[in-house]
Amino acid sequence: QVESVCAGCSPPYDADNSAPLAFRGLPISELKNHSILRALTAEADGWEPGVVSAEVLRAQEEWEAVDNIQPETGSQASSDQPGQLISFSEALQHFQTVDLSSFKKRIQPTIRRTGLAALRHCLFGPPKLHQGLREERDLVLTIAQCGLDSQDPVHGRVLQTIYKKLTGSRFDCALHGDHWEDLGFQGANPATDLRGAGFLALLHLLYLVMDSKTLLMAQEIFRLSRHHIQQFPFCLMSINITRIAIQALREECLSRECNRQQKVIPVVNSFYAATFLRLAHIWRTQQKTISDSGFVLKDLEVLAKKSPRRLLKTLEIYLARVSKGQASFLGAQKCSGPQAPHSKDLTFTGVCDLLPHSSEGTWLI
Repeated sequence: QVESVCAGCSPPYDADNSAPLAFRGLPISELKNHSILRALTAEADGWEPGVVSAEVLRAQEEWEAVDNIQPETGSQASSDQPGQLISFSEALQHFQTVDLSSFKKRIQPTIRRTGLAALRHCLFGPPKLHQGLREERDLVLTIAQCGLDSQDPVHGRVLQTIYKKLTGSRFDCALHGDHWEDLGFQGANPATDLRGAGFLALLHLLYLVMDSKTLLMAQEIFRLSRHHIQQFPFCLMSINITRIAIQALREECLSRECNRQQKVIPVVNSFYAATFLRLAHIWRTQQKTISDSGFVLKDLEVLAKKSPRRLLKTLEIYLARVSKGQASFLGAQKCSGPQAPHSKDLTFTGVCDLLPHSSEGTWLI
């Protein structure tokens, strides 16, 4: 039919543009009435595609799925505000509202002392924590018993926020992958490094990066951790600082300050940040390397427990200087040279690895 129509009324062509001159000047609405187009349309109405290859089908499926892609936060995408940062208070509120009774059974709020150790602590030790603050203390220790649940959207958002604030990335990342080694975890799964500190270690990191007063400090320490000579696994070091904070809380080293401020969580957070700041200062000024990590952490724990108020005052001075735009205690740190190796290539000694068991108590895990 098409051939007969074309043979009978073949329109002249333009030699340059090879376009039928008969169609020129016609409104688009009138093209449908032309006999050639009607014939082509009639022929096309009965056309069926031939065999479609598997590659074409796969490409079509991938294209149709583009609009449905969501950032990955574990085995499945998070539907709870995907891609949004989470504040420390929002994450803390999550733990205040969920049932943690099974984890609370595991905690030992204070160190059990017997004999002379108990007498010495009673006579010369720090004061007892006020009764009204013990529930808040127990919440801190209970969170330290909770692990990382990749199926919990809030847990995923905490990890995503830490990653974005430290790296400056605007995009979500998978909860498992080599990119976590760049932040100072030992492997591709951050959950495996939380022994002894639990999710409290991640909350402390979240506090550090989401508080505008401590974000600059976190970024400074992170840059120091990537120094080509003095590099150390940033997140592993932070987890060890959280362990020191947990032990200081259980040994009632923070009770005096908690009673003074009538708060526990803010005091523990500030103590963690102050201890991390002290470690970074020692690390930079004394030219420490990864082989010194265990000894530095052990000495730091003794100092932190003995003089918590001194550390907190140092943090206050540091933050005041930073807010005024003055040079920080860490100072300028050049990070030129070869890129620091992944944490899995470093031999890191944590505070638990060197701490001997004492008669006054043991670590949570």
